[in-house]
Formats: sequence, structure tokens, C-alpha cells
Amino acid sequence: MLYFVPAWYQKNKWKESEQNWHTRRMHTEFDDTVKQVQMFYRNGMRDFKILLLSHTPNFRHFLHRQGVFHAPYWSCFDCIQEITRRKAVVFSFHNLAWPPHIEFVYTPFVVVAYLENVKYAEINFGEAGNPIEVSMYLNGNLSRRNIYDDRGFVSSTEVYDNGRIVYTDYLTEKGTTKLREYADTGRVEINESINTYLLANDGKFETREFKKLYYEDLAEVIMEVFEAHLESTEDEDIFCVAMHELNYLALKRFIGKKKCILSFYGDRYRIKNHPEGKEMVEKGGYVITDSEATTRYLKREMDEEVENIIDISPYDSRMDFGISQQLTVQKILVPVDDLPAERFKILMEQLATYISTNENAMVHIFTRNAAYDLPDKLLASIADILVAAGFDRRMVIPEIIEDDTAENEIDEEVLDEVPVRFFIEQCVDELSVSKCIREQRIMVDMQHNPDLFLQINCISSAIPQLVRRETQYMLNGGNGFVVTDFEQIPAALDYFLGSLYNWNQAKVYAYEIGQKYTTKKLLEKWKDVMQTLES
Repeated sequence: MLYFVPAWYQKNKWKESEQNWHTRRMHTEFDDTVKQVQMFYRNGMRDFKILLLSHTPNFRHFLHRQGVFHAPYWSCFDCIQEITRRKAVVFSFHNLAWPPHIEFVYTPFVVVAYLENVKYAEINFGEAGNPIEVSMYLNGNLSRRNIYDDRGFVSSTEVYDNGRIVYTDYLTEKGTTKLREYADTGRVEINESINTYLLANDGKFETREFKKLYYEDLAEVIMEVFEAHLESTEDEDIFCVAMHELNYLALKRFIGKKKCILSFYGDRYRIKNHPEGKEMVEKGGYVITDSEATTRYLKREMDEEVENIIDISPYDSRMDFGISQQLTVQKILVPVDDLPAERFKILMEQLATYISTNENAMVHIFTRNAAYDLPDKLLASIADILVAAGFDRRMVIPEIIEDDTAENEIDEEVLDEVPVRFFIEQCVDELSVSKCIREQRIMVDMQHNPDLFLQINCISSAIPQLVRRETQYMLNGGNGFVVTDFEQIPAALDYFLGSLYNWNQAKVYAYEIGQKYTTKKLLEKWKDVMQTLES
């Protein structure tokens, strides 16, 4: 059996990242474990199970969004709270125990409950339309928030005093408090009258008592229950652990006792910032990274040689050549999130220089930052940069013309219109990124480390890339160029956009590189890793 221990946490808390349907998603849910689960779920190469350490009352909806609804899982908090239900149910907030004469007011976003014309509660809903939390108010202040499980009961309740959280109670299916976590100290208190938890194995349940009634924090409780669950696993089982500081707290005693794969993904867990992770790397059976760049970084930061390490892309390539060749405009995708201000300035000047010579070219600034005012700020910043460099501001921000002429008068002045050439692509989740890439003709990524998902999408869509360093997804002179001098950008863009032959040649190289990162190839790498651990 292959077990996945994910890092699906909300801001380093033992909580899921479920949010209200009307709240803009500020981060992507996609990570290495999501892709790993998707691959094994869809290909059936090996039996697997997700080991969930966080409190996730809406986990069924998360699985549905990722296309793996029936993936098997074990939940630590289900065991702690002694929950045996497995299926999500449809339930209505009308069925809750409301006081008599309650009145519901339906707004476009939430339902507000009033009692004698005073705000009593506010009901929030998830993306699937299910109630996920009910906030209670007393004298206009938040006093309690009930978190609902998608299986039809209150999973936890947060108690507030003057708007500040005091403690969180985690409940059983019947609504009895199982444990209480205090907000100020993190200390956990077990309910002495039901100081037990469940161990589930093959549909059978065993009840055990907690070793203590008071714990320093939730991590200590999770560690105890998790280690008890491990007793039912076999020696040949393999555990793939997503490296994260919370996973370190819960699993630090576990690594080295079982066959383990440690999965490093982007900047989620940098050894430089978490030196305690070096011990886990030394004890772990194998290390998987998301790219060659992460592998090099990890080897550089470790005090001793790391031998059992391999990079396996969390993204597979799928040949979808997109529609950029069908468009009359040539869209240039430019990621800017990690660009220093000076580099951003020079890049905008060089892009403006090029599009001044190519009337069909458009610059699409790409960002994963979901802040509402970011597009306006970016465009204003670009406009200021271009004006200072002698370009027309209207290339970025269209001019608003106030028409003061009478309806029947004809303004004889011929306006010198300048088309807008700079646009913002604000993409948070991977689905919106893939949709955006399909319309792009070329990518210019001048970040220190190119965006991994964008690069995979570029070879899937077979479009060329201009990057600062050669990577496994870009062959210099093949499907793109390494550009270290920003003044080379206009010439590099003209090489691909000014010649359909060169663009098609890059397309061939991209296709050939993409064949190395198909699902089949990635699964073969996984198979080699597991065979090494089993030998």
C-alpha cells in the first residue's frame, strides 16, 4: 500500500482551506500530492490511501473538485471525534434548531437571521451550495461560529469574546465536545467523560483511551492518534510525505521507522528556513522534488550528500496545441510576480520597444496574485514606466474622451487613436492558467526561477519560451532562448513571432520535450522509486 500524507493546511493551522462561495480564491489548491493522487487514482498502478492529519469537515467537496471523489482516505480528526459516517449528505439550515419567530433575510451572498429585528446569525455557504458555517452574534458582536461537516452535523465550534476567539471545541457526531483547543496557548483539553478515540481498519473499529487529558498542542494529539493508526500498517507499505512544517511536527518520530518518500514542492518547505528538516531528509528513504532546480537547491543546502533523490514533475504534459495560431494577434505572456522592481522596469521598456515594431503583438502580464486592485496598480506602474521612457501612455491605459458636442454635430477633429497593447491575466488556479496559455503565442519569463506550471503548459501547447536560465523544459535554441541581457528580448521575440518557420521549429522541439513528461513517463519514475525502497 502507498500512503500519501498531504500538506493541505490553512495558513499553517490544522484546518482545511475551504472558503465561502462568494470569496475570491486567493491561492491554488493544486500541489504535488493532488497530482500524485490523481495519477494513481486514474491509472490504478498501485493501491493507495490518503492519510489526512488536518481538520477537514468538507473533504468530500475537495476531492470532488480535484476529480478524485472516490479516492480512499483515513482522517485523523474523524478518529479523534469518533466519526463513522463516510458519505456527504444534503442538509438545509432550515433544519437547525432555531429559536421561535426567527426571520431569514436572503442577500446575494449570505443568509442573515434576525430575532426581533436584531441580527442573530449569519449563514455562509460553500461552492457546492452547502452550509459550511453559521456565525452567531450577541449585542452586535461575534460570539460563536459553528463549522459544519458536509456529512450533516456540526464538526467544531469557535467561541469568541469581544470578537476575539477564546477556544475551539471539536465535537462528536452527536454534538458532544470531544476536545477543546485554547487559542491563546494552543493547549488542548480532552473531555474526561469521553476520553477515547477510534482506530479504523478494514471497516472495523477499535476504541482506545487517550494517554493524557491535557496536551501541549494539537500536534501532540495528532501524533498519538497517527502513531496508533500506524500499528495496522505493514512493513512493506510506503509513505509519501509532503514536506511541510506541520507534517514535521506530527511525523518527526515516524520518519526512519517506515519506508518513506519525502516530497518537496516549490517554496513550501525550504531547508534554509527549516534546518530541522535536514534530519528528516537524512532518515527518509527517498526524496522527490518538483524540478531539477529544487533538487540542486536541496543538495546545496544539505550538509552531506543526498543520494536517493529524483525530480518528478507534479505536472504532466498533454499535447494541446492551443488556438494562438488561429488568432490575428500575437499574445506575449509575461509572468511578473517575483520580478524585482528594476528588472520589471527594464522588461516593460524592452517589450514596449518590440511591440512598437509589431502591430499584431500584445503583452499579457501574468500574475497569480488575486488582490482586487492589483490589475489597476500594475497597469498604472507600467504606464508610468513607459511614459518615462518616451512611449505613449495610451498603450497601457485607454484615454477617456468626454464628448461635449451636441447630438447632431459632427466633430471634425480626427482623433489619433492608440490601441491598448498591455493587458493583465490574473490567474490563481491551474484551470484558469491552462485556459490562458491556450491563447498565448510565446512566453517571456524573466523570473529567477521560471514558473514550473507555465513551462509545462508551454510545452503542452508547443509554444516557445524566453527564460533567464535553461531548464529541463526549455532547450536553448530549440523551443526557446536563454536571455540574460534584457536588450536581447526584442530580437528574440522577432525570431519567433516574425517567422512562422522558426515558430513551427520551436513547436517540434516542445513536442519532443513534452514526451518526457507524459503521465506514463512520470508513473515509470514513481515505479522505479518504489522498487528501490522495496528492494
